[in-house]
Amino acid sequence: MKLKVAFVCVHNSCRSQMAEGWAKQLGSEYFEVYSAGTENYPEVKPLAVAVMEEAGVSMKDHRPKLLSEIPAELDILITMGCNVTCPFVPNQLMEDWGLDDPSGGPIEGFRETRDIIKEKVLDLIARAKSETLFQ
Repeated sequence: MKLKVAFVCVHNSCRSQMAEGWAKQLGSEYFEVYSAGTENYPEVKPLAVAVMEEAGVSMKDHRPKLLSEIPAELDILITMGCNVTCPFVPNQLMEDWGLDDPSGGPIEGFRETRDIIKEKVLDLIARAKSETLFQ
């Protein structure tokens, strides 16, 4: 059975979208993947889409979503370091990845964030494989 994982940020327009993209591409056999935000936002940041495309991950169909659009209960809730308090979503494991938001900066910042998120997603997958996530 796949674990329900959601990546949450304020606008669901950059970091949480990248994490969703990586988790769907790399961890689809382990995870049912979602991302959401705590506030409305009109679009996924174009530079986030561009740097994920560079890495072979398409986010063309991604759009910002609110917490109300994802399952009400999750196995894993990952916040991206947004300095916001998420409304409580029942979960078995919550982590904050503490990532700086590259929005408004140069493309290099988006690339760096993309690569950090990939490593964190790979670590999450490794823990799911070894069944050490909830220990």
